[in-house]
Amino acid sequence: MAAVTSLGEAPLEAPARAPRGMQARRRRRLNAFRYVVFAFFALFFLLPLLALLRFSLEGSTLGTWSVAAWKEIASYQGPPPLPSAVEITLELGVLTSVTTLVLLVPTMIWIRLRVQWISRAFEFLCLLPLTIPAISLVVGLAPIYNRIRHFELSALMLFLAYVILALPYAYRALAAGLNAIDVKTLAEAARSLGASWFTVMFRVIAPNMRQAILNALLLSAALALGEFTIAYTLLYVNLQVELYSISRNTPNASVLFSTSLAALTFVFVLLMIISYAGRRRRRGMR
Repeated sequence: MAAVTSLGEAPLEAPARAPRGMQARRRRRLNAFRYVVFAFFALFFLLPLLALLRFSLEGSTLGTWSVAAWKEIASYQGPPPLPSAVEITLELGVLTSVTTLVLLVPTMIWIRLRVQWISRAFEFLCLLPLTIPAISLVVGLAPIYNRIRHFELSALMLFLAYVILALPYAYRALAAGLNAIDVKTLAEAARSLGASWFTVMFRVIAPNMRQAILNALLLSAALALGEFTIAYTLLYVNLQVELYSISRNTPNASVLFSTSLAALTFVFVLLMIISYAGRRRRRGMR
């Protein structure tokens, strides 16, 4: 009977163990695929940066190493000085991201709640800058900035043009956040409890799209930190224009690679800090 029982129980246990083994194999294959893809993209992005670092450290003679190019960037005295260009670029990033969010977040929430019939027209207006080349946008904005220049305003006024460029990217990020939540149900529940429209937008709906707001913030800041064409054409100086001037005014070829790597590293590190701070703040609130 024991043999019969063991023989009878064996087929019953096999189907239960087989799916577990299949799930484990699928999980291992999926993890291996993720690691391969991650390693591929890591090499894709890191190899050019390592090549820039290699050439930026090349000495005056073949096969030697030197940090003279980096010292030349650090000691550059302008005009304007490099710290001043960094400060202007950081301020432009803050102004651009904050202005873009102030314009888009309440407007998109209000359109979704009250006037959804104009959502298509609003989307078209926000995505329109993608179809306009940057140089054409500069030609249209040049008369405006020529008038602004009479008031002796600084390069911070570039945030007006940067907000226009950042609209499509910020709109897509915020639209994804709005589509992920039931906006009307949240609004109706809050209104039934006596909440005002201001409370509904900024204390009920906006906290639920925190990740989308952070993504829009990162995209807007990245555009402002890395923009070159508009600032250079309108004769304003930000970090990218300053690094370009350094590479042009120095005969050392290594300075060109150093300035490129410095610009990429500066923007990348700053965006990583913003992203990390936003995630830590979200976890603390949870």
